[in-house]
Amino acid sequence: MSKKIAGPEIERLVQLLSRLPGLGPRSARKAALALLKRRDDLLAPLSEAMSTAVRTIVDCPVCGSLDTVSPCTVCRDERRDRSVIVVVEEMGDLWALERASVINANYHVLGGHLSPLDGIGPEQLNIATLIERASNGITTEVILALNATVEGQSTAHYLMEVLAPSGIAVSRLAQGVPVGGELDYLDEGTLAAAIKSRKRV
Repeated sequence: MSKKIAGPEIERLVQLLSRLPGLGPRSARKAALALLKRRDDLLAPLSEAMSTAVRTIVDCPVCGSLDTVSPCTVCRDERRDRSVIVVVEEMGDLWALERASVINANYHVLGGHLSPLDGIGPEQLNIATLIERASNGITTEVILALNATVEGQSTAHYLMEVLAPSGIAVSRLAQGVPVGGELDYLDEGTLAAAIKSRKRV
């Protein structure tokens, strides 16, 4: 049985921080200590920002992302190509594509991937809205920018099937050798995907 080394409020803070992705119990304890040491310039503003976020952040009814306005900032942007929808699993994927500045399209956030073992089927994801958006007469292409995991691949196959009746073009991100990658260090799955996705030059 582990000894308690702090009051219940601090233990609760550590417990909640340890639920965040990438933070285990030890990292959560370090983060909690950093916040507690800098109560005035870090913990108080963070607490206030989180309290504001809880009150103001909403799900975008169009694409499923999170924002403080509805529809979200991306969906309101008139400069975006409305004929293309980029489908991502989570908000972090949307942010990654935006940081790269490689496409100026609209997005659709599924809220995860299909995982029957975890009880996540099509009904638990933001798929019905995607089908509706794809059939609006404006959309000409849906780009499936899903993770190259087993779940991501099965989700992509499912989406290709349900979007087929709409008649719009459905494409997927290329997979294979990363920029700057050396073949000797790549796994067999990546090499196989690179060979299958090869193109003429």
